[in-house]
Amino acid sequence: MSSLAAAATLRAQGALLHVWAMTRVAGTHRDQTSPHRPGQVLCLPGMAAQIAAERGASVTGLDASEDLIGIAKSRVSSGQFSVGDLEGLPFSDDCFDAVTGFNAFQYAGNPRAALAEAKRVAKPGAQVVIMTWGLPDGMEAASILAALKPLLPPPPPGAPGPFALSDESVLRSFATEAGLSPVEILDVDSPWHYPDLATALRGLKGAGVTIKAVEHSGEEAVDSAHVDALAPFRKADDSYTIGANFRCLVAGA
Repeated sequence: MSSLAAAATLRAQGALLHVWAMTRVAGTHRDQTSPHRPGQVLCLPGMAAQIAAERGASVTGLDASEDLIGIAKSRVSSGQFSVGDLEGLPFSDDCFDAVTGFNAFQYAGNPRAALAEAKRVAKPGAQVVIMTWGLPDGMEAASILAALKPLLPPPPPGAPGPFALSDESVLRSFATEAGLSPVEILDVDSPWHYPDLATALRGLKGAGVTIKAVEHSGEEAVDSAHVDALAPFRKADDSYTIGANFRCLVAGA
């Protein structure tokens, strides 16, 4: 297993919300004769897919990282996982009962095109769940993200950034403009807990933005930036707790 894959297995960021979101949609529109088939447009290490599969769902996932797809496959052997692009999903129209994107759409080169793809593959009336960061003001995790900015490749012109969909009105408009019907928006606190620095560094490497920073600037530079950014959150027992919150929009296709 690569160091990146090992990091992803330890990744704690937002896991509670990811599991909650997929469990929520996995329990919707199920009956005893047809397996529910949710699709994840960004599946990360597959924890949410695993929870959904345990509830009887047939799961499909896509991510840009081969390492994370490998971990997802190891967690859900019955799932269908592939490496791919948000803006060109390799699925037919109207094929999923639910589609979820975990901190995904705002990172696409064209977020509107990516969400349009999510709607395309969702069955009429299916749920589409958009999970994104909460508002950055006062969020401790925002400082961890900021520490990586100098280590990332220059963003494409007009790139929206990680908090582009954090405002509630912007998020709701984003869904509506794609032809989705927003049902509710929920905010969920999901603090990151790490027992020690080594675990924190490995866990943070599982994030997509960290993967990009490592590819562009190297693992040593990323670790150094994280060590400095984590310092204010060190506890007396050498553990770390960083406050983080996420915003989740549930919409109908």
